[in-house]
Amino acid sequence: MQPIKVGLVGYGFSGQSFHRPLLSHLEEFHIEAVLSSDEEKVLKDIEGTTVVSSLEDLLQQDIELVVITTPNHLHYAMIKQALLADKHVVVEKPFVTNSVEGKELIALAKERGLHLSVFHNRRWDADFLTIQKLLQEEALGQIYTYEAHFDRFRPTIKDRWKENKIEGAGVLYDLGSHLLDQALALFGAPHWVQADVFPQRNPEKAEDYFHITLGYDVLRVQLYSRSIVLDPGPRYQVHGLKGSFVKHGMDRQEDDLKAEKNPLIEDWGMEDEENWGTLTTISDDEVTSEVIPSEKGDYTQYYKGIYKTLRESKSLPVKPEDALGVIELIEACKDSAESKRVIYLS
Repeated sequence: MQPIKVGLVGYGFSGQSFHRPLLSHLEEFHIEAVLSSDEEKVLKDIEGTTVVSSLEDLLQQDIELVVITTPNHLHYAMIKQALLADKHVVVEKPFVTNSVEGKELIALAKERGLHLSVFHNRRWDADFLTIQKLLQEEALGQIYTYEAHFDRFRPTIKDRWKENKIEGAGVLYDLGSHLLDQALALFGAPHWVQADVFPQRNPEKAEDYFHITLGYDVLRVQLYSRSIVLDPGPRYQVHGLKGSFVKHGMDRQEDDLKAEKNPLIEDWGMEDEENWGTLTTISDDEVTSEVIPSEKGDYTQYYKGIYKTLRESKSLPVKPEDALGVIELIEACKDSAESKRVIYLS
């Protein structure tokens, strides 16, 4: 096996808690260099790597893949610089902050014969995989409503870029990227969008609330993120002609990665039984309910997919066109919230 040599750009929460542990435990990758201002923190976690202070220095290292985990407004310029240096790129979601930039980068990657992908890791959440399986099996019949929540209780606003009014900040780009990507993966592009997006805790800060409706033919997709929710209720509700699936609790992988657990252990991504969802179905006027064991969540599948793309010419685990679709929906949501109207999509 020829490991892929990686240059990791940024060593904040995402770089340290998600990308570093996944890349470090997978034998398919080796972190050759890290762009960070905190050399001591990096070397404590990644023994023997090279710490650099600029993207230019990182791109001069012996690397094949650049993994970008910097604040959202820096993604476009850094992706472009990496592609122009003939490096493959993985970027933390969201892809970019506007669709014009995204289209340019996709064209540039194709022009130079390079691979560009976005880390939409929550396609590999246990709960989402369970819902995806139920829909593939048509266990609920035709789906009429799908509701997904990413709620938290955070009455105090932290002084960090995600919560300040800067380009690409706010909950819509942050958590909305996850929920929109999942909806697109399940149902494809909607016909129209209606959204309420605003800073509920402090009007001087970035938006921290959204309620998005995606309109299909008879299907309505409802997506929520709220910052003042002490008792969040179900995370997912899916209702169809044959029945309903209701699911509480969050996927555990983020917490396990932060706790330095090995993502290659046998029970990685297995949810506790108390968080399994309930499937209620109707047949011949008889209603039955059963608890459905959650599928195994596994964020390593994203990077294993990247390896197969670079070494075996397999399809990307997340195509940049999919990530661009998320950005276009975010733009439609912002337009809807500002104009207070439904936005119809071509």
